[in-house]
Amino acid sequence: MFSKLIVMNLMQKKYLNIHQAARLIGVTPLTLRNWDNHRKFQAARHPINNYRIYTLEQIESLLKKLGMPKPAKKLVIKILED
Repeated sequence: MFSKLIVMNLMQKKYLNIHQAARLIGVTPLTLRNWDNHRKFQAARHPINNYRIYTLEQIESLLKKLGMPKPAKKLVIKILED
């Protein structure tokens, strides 16, 4: 089956699924699938379920090429009072 090293490596690194990556880039998941199929922005594959996955570094590199700011690494929630 899959080596433990591959699965452990996957768990240690921060990977994003296709929906998370699409939201950060500002495109639809279908666009990312098309880019992957046409080898414009290729995804890695999850070793167990074969889903497309992306690293934060991949996303940041693409955004840099497009001249867009890096995605926020930390979510800040502000509560507004009435």
